[in-house]
Amino acid sequence: MDLKTIFLNSYANVPLGLRGEIIVVLDGQPMTWNVVKVEVDSNTQKAKEILQKLFELGIIKNEK
Repeated sequence: MDLKTIFLNSYANVPLGLRGEIIVVLDGQPMTWNVVKVEVDSNTQKAKEILQKLFELGIIKNEK
């Protein structure tokens, strides 16, 4: 699975009340689940950086 798919599967399982919580800080900018989802849906270069960081931190995992 690619990182985008892994993120979207993880995002779907995050309770609505937690989606406003900060999950990563990139270039000094705190990002919530919702902000990351917007970036991922827009397929931006920043999304690729965020997804890689989330994977490295173990926040998203490839669970086959």
